[in-house]
Amino acid sequence: MTTTEADPTADGRDAVGPLEPGDTAGSAGAAGSGAPAGAAEPDVPTGTRREQAFAARRAGTRQQIIDAAVSLIADQGFTATSVEDIASAAGVAKGSVYYNFGSKSDVFEAALAGGLERLTLTLESARADLHGKAALAALIASLLEQIRAHPDFAKLLAAEVFRVGREWQETVGHIRARVIEFYAAALREERPGADVSLLAASVFGATLVAGLEWLVFQPEREFDEVLAAVLELVAGL
Repeated sequence: MTTTEADPTADGRDAVGPLEPGDTAGSAGAAGSGAPAGAAEPDVPTGTRREQAFAARRAGTRQQIIDAAVSLIADQGFTATSVEDIASAAGVAKGSVYYNFGSKSDVFEAALAGGLERLTLTLESARADLHGKAALAALIASLLEQIRAHPDFAKLLAAEVFRVGREWQETVGHIRARVIEFYAAALREERPGADVSLLAASVFGATLVAGLEWLVFQPEREFDEVLAAVLELVAGL
């Protein structure tokens, strides 16, 4: 006889809770379904599917919360955004925010960390085997694409990158440093031995501001127009 495990989210909870001390995932599943102990499917470790389903549900819930927080904070600011606002926008209970993150600041830190990972992977892919000016142009285009694809994150980054005294200042600084280093590496190939740190920061800042100007104030412009404007700005580098 095939048994069906009840959906732990059906009663309003976001995921099943941890097993009680002394229980195993297999014993808990057997007790809940009425199946004989040890009645796992062949070649599937007891509890594995249940644990994977739990992990997938939790990851999905965390991402819902992060996406809601980024959208709200980009629109109305960190201080004006409450945990209740985030929970409501994410479609979860307030307790789920605390269960998954602990605090509003932790949600924001997670959003920044996720954005850094995404941006880093994108820039690494954009540069690939390119060098010098070709690499610089590819990096500028890639950052503009990311701004277009993730406008709320771009707004948050622009708002936070020059602020001090925030709990997440170190995380924002890390994002800035990682991104600028991509530009610096390309510029060093054009100017061996030169100090390009300020120049690289300027290119990053110009690209970020141009991208936000495009999205917020001049959305009628085509991507290629915006890219051409930034490339013209840095043409003499």
